[in-house]
Amino acid sequence: MSNNKVAIVTGATSGIGFEVAKRLGQDGYTVILNGLQDDVGAERVKELSAMGINAEYCGFDVTNEEAVTSNIVKIGEKYGKIDTLVNNAGGLGGRSRFEVMTTEFYKKVMALNLDSVFYASRAAIPFLKKGEHPSIINYTSNAAWNAGGPGAGIYGTSKAGVHAITRALAKDLAEYGIRVNAVSPGTIDTPFHSQIKSTKPEVFASWANNIMLGRLGQPEDVSGVVSFLASKDASFITAETIQIGGGQALGI
Repeated sequence: MSNNKVAIVTGATSGIGFEVAKRLGQDGYTVILNGLQDDVGAERVKELSAMGINAEYCGFDVTNEEAVTSNIVKIGEKYGKIDTLVNNAGGLGGRSRFEVMTTEFYKKVMALNLDSVFYASRAAIPFLKKGEHPSIINYTSNAAWNAGGPGAGIYGTSKAGVHAITRALAKDLAEYGIRVNAVSPGTIDTPFHSQIKSTKPEVFASWANNIMLGRLGQPEDVSGVVSFLASKDASFITAETIQIGGGQALGI
């Protein structure tokens, strides 16, 4: 059994996920980075190893039930426990209005954001029971409350599901001392927004005007909060969602 704390971060090869993996590695965790691009995953592990972080890459699609289950069980058995599961993978998946939305698109977005949390959490629970200050950290969004912008209605719906499953898991797992919380990042400057940043930089820059603190978020703004939620400093916090949006949710 590993003496190190063990963390799994899904969707961890870029953006917020990689920053979270790096921060947990600096906190002393052995971090397992999940992703879809094996070559990128290998590069990221190299970067972390160069910083003295114990890291490994585990490639699987978070929407594939069998792949999620078998890989998480494999990790849990290898280390004898899982201390932290960060369900970071997710995304908009595109935009579509309901009238023209295909069932395939609906299922794709729900699978990416909600099914993935269910599959990964279910598989990790037996190993979290053996963890130290074990917790699950999910990602929701402002869209869970305001139902998203034009064409992002099903994204908002899926994230509302994440908000609810976070609380439901917290209720279900409290008796084992497993805490379950969520973060709700606002507009964070990551590759997620690269297209608008390159094609309409003035629009991208203007987003900061709607944020109380007057700037866009950085991946580090999220990773610091995830680090806190995973730590024993947060040992009496469960079923919470922390907004990381510089006050964006309130509007100005």
